[in-house]
Amino acid sequence: MDGSTPHAITEATRAKLDAMRASLRELGSGIVAYSGGLDSAFVLAIAASELGERALAMTAVSPSLPAREREDAVRIARELGARHELVSSEEIHNPSYAANPTDRCFHCKSELYTLTERRRRELGFACVMNGTNVDDLGDHRPGLVAASDAAVRSPLVEAGLHKHEVRALAQELGLSFWDKPAAACLSSRISYGTAVTVERLGQIEQLEDALHALGLRQLRVRHHDEVARIEIASEEMDRAFGLRDEIVQAGRAAGYAFVALDLAGYRSGSLNHRLRIL
Repeated sequence: MDGSTPHAITEATRAKLDAMRASLRELGSGIVAYSGGLDSAFVLAIAASELGERALAMTAVSPSLPAREREDAVRIARELGARHELVSSEEIHNPSYAANPTDRCFHCKSELYTLTERRRRELGFACVMNGTNVDDLGDHRPGLVAASDAAVRSPLVEAGLHKHEVRALAQELGLSFWDKPAAACLSSRISYGTAVTVERLGQIEQLEDALHALGLRQLRVRHHDEVARIEIASEEMDRAFGLRDEIVQAGRAAGYAFVALDLAGYRSGSLNHRLRIL
């Protein structure tokens, strides 16, 4: 399930964590652009332990952030004893974002980093940090360009930490979120070129919430107009087939005429596949 069984921790991995801790101490302060997902939560955990009140988590709240993820972000920050602020993000009102071009994520992250940079200056902190890890560098991720443009630091990348290492370290440190499935904004479920609207985001969130309520964990609802294409982790596929009637009912309640289970199963960034073959 998205690699949620951690690998064994090597001395090399522990050395990377030590280097990350030392780097954060040297910075002295920072804002973590924090979604509540595994990676940004791990960065926050280490930053809070090393910097205390000189570390601040900021979560951008918009229609593309599922309510369950916002609640998780609040809960995890509280568990970590970290300073945490929620800030309203207005990217959906930006036509360059709402049109859902292939660089949509650039416009979203640019909004996020504008907000965090403004707060950084108010506080006089050293930098803004994100949760990008080494494995994120190989996919189509326009948000990385926005991070570079805004001089955002990526402590996990700087330390050379991969996703499986972050997960293993989080478990060893006793962090409750170590096995949290990968998450992404709701807009990432909509095919490029199909406009991002509050209504479509609401449809997707309603159906994903219903699927989680059925006990399914790692999933995505891909929005294709009147079709909901549901990706489920391979190990949950048999359970999903057994819940076909409930899933169809949930899909129709969310406004979809057709509900399909994708036999290829869950995979991160599946809507980027066409970009790689065009």
